[in-house]
Amino acid sequence: MTSLSRRQTLAFGLGAGLAGLAGGPADARAPDIDFTLVLVNDIYRMGPVDGRGGFPKLAAVVKAERAQGRPVLVCHAGDTLSPSLMSGIDKGRHIIELTNLIKPDVFVPGNHEFDFGQDIYLERMRAANFPVFAANLRRPDGAPVPGTSDSTILTIGGITLGVVGIALPETPAKSQSGDWVFGPAVATLAREAASLRAAGAEMVLAVCHTDRATDEALVASRHADIVLSGHDHDLALRYDGRTVFAESGHDAEYVTAIDVKAEGTGRALTWTAAFRIHDTAEVEPDPEVLAVVQRLEGDLARELDVPLGRVTNPLDTRIETVRRGEAAFGDLVADALRHAAGAEIGLMNGGGIRGNRTYPADSELTRRDVLTEMPFGNTSVLVKITGAQVLAALENGFSELGRSAGRFPQVSGLTVTVDAAAPVGKRVAEIRVGDAALDPARTYTVAANNFMLAGGNDYGMLAEGRTLVGATDGTLVANVVMSYIRANAPLTIETGRITIRRP
Repeated sequence: MTSLSRRQTLAFGLGAGLAGLAGGPADARAPDIDFTLVLVNDIYRMGPVDGRGGFPKLAAVVKAERAQGRPVLVCHAGDTLSPSLMSGIDKGRHIIELTNLIKPDVFVPGNHEFDFGQDIYLERMRAANFPVFAANLRRPDGAPVPGTSDSTILTIGGITLGVVGIALPETPAKSQSGDWVFGPAVATLAREAASLRAAGAEMVLAVCHTDRATDEALVASRHADIVLSGHDHDLALRYDGRTVFAESGHDAEYVTAIDVKAEGTGRALTWTAAFRIHDTAEVEPDPEVLAVVQRLEGDLARELDVPLGRVTNPLDTRIETVRRGEAAFGDLVADALRHAAGAEIGLMNGGGIRGNRTYPADSELTRRDVLTEMPFGNTSVLVKITGAQVLAALENGFSELGRSAGRFPQVSGLTVTVDAAAPVGKRVAEIRVGDAALDPARTYTVAANNFMLAGGNDYGMLAEGRTLVGATDGTLVANVVMSYIRANAPLTIETGRITIRRP
């Protein structure tokens, strides 16, 4: 737990939301609501999509809450430095600029805060004007990571509130956190909550970036009164009269406000909570933050025309090409996914390639070219599945031969022979992984995209094994491809991976 001086600093002016938090004793509390918590998590996009989300609308919600005249604590449950198209260019610098305008009172790093390594994490957090908490994050020698605190105590609406941050324990397997250690979530919360209560906290707030199973365990432990979380991208709210749980979806499309009213003091304190959901489709953007986003989007537009590198192959991304047979650009995407993940096999559905154009041999590809081809914002995933499940995935991919089918697989690490005359489900005549025949009983690491992992184009078998990097953990596929071209140009794509025997 942090020192007393740290607690005093937080209690008397942590951010705009904490004005007046060091209010008087319980009998001086407001007659209706003692304090409000505002939660945002997993915000990657600068602006709205279909009228919802983005930083300008989030800023308007936060500003409106802080203008209500009651104490407000704005909590950010992590995942924001990555993945986004701009983050692939500036490693999340623009996200800190935007988050500084929101000025959260509590920030807990998500796994994506470590996507660019330790040095960038430290650099970004130094540039932040908000406090960062992660009680389970340590350097290898057990020392705290610079700029990251465990917990604090503050006075809000006359209530002594202990606040603790919990980062995702599985971060090292999902990101680039190096040799830093992420301790267990429940045990860490138990330790910190006990220390906070011993120091006088009447309530304990845990702000976490943890998956749903861990969320459930944290709530069931009853160590915290309120658990605010991120990571799963769900809008999820629960209050059983004893413990509050909330997650606010993603990208500030919806922002949760929790109004807390308490009676009594110390061990006799009792409290209740009520939820309000801000649907940002109904929110006018904050003009100041909107102006910054427009400037940043202008910067991004200029950056998109920067060349990545030369590809010696002619490329054809027309619908009839990528959905009916092997395409060099599809091979390129599958290669990029496989190499970035260190996987044995890479799979990409042809329907995820959308440029519908041709590029002559020796074209210099730009970031805009790649984004045009991959516009959906899909993220990379990594799974471990059996050879039998790999075969099932390929059989699904070749089930609509002769038609332009989005499920047609573009592959890496494989050579496949397909018999077009065979019945559906029996069309794959031979598969080799590298130089060896596919072993149905062996497990293989397979890189793909989150659309496929979620069962898109009927690739649900990818989720039947073990998910190593899930939909909320991976990097934008477009950024993966950009990085691969930049690292390997001039690039010649090896083709001839899929042979279709036709009658």
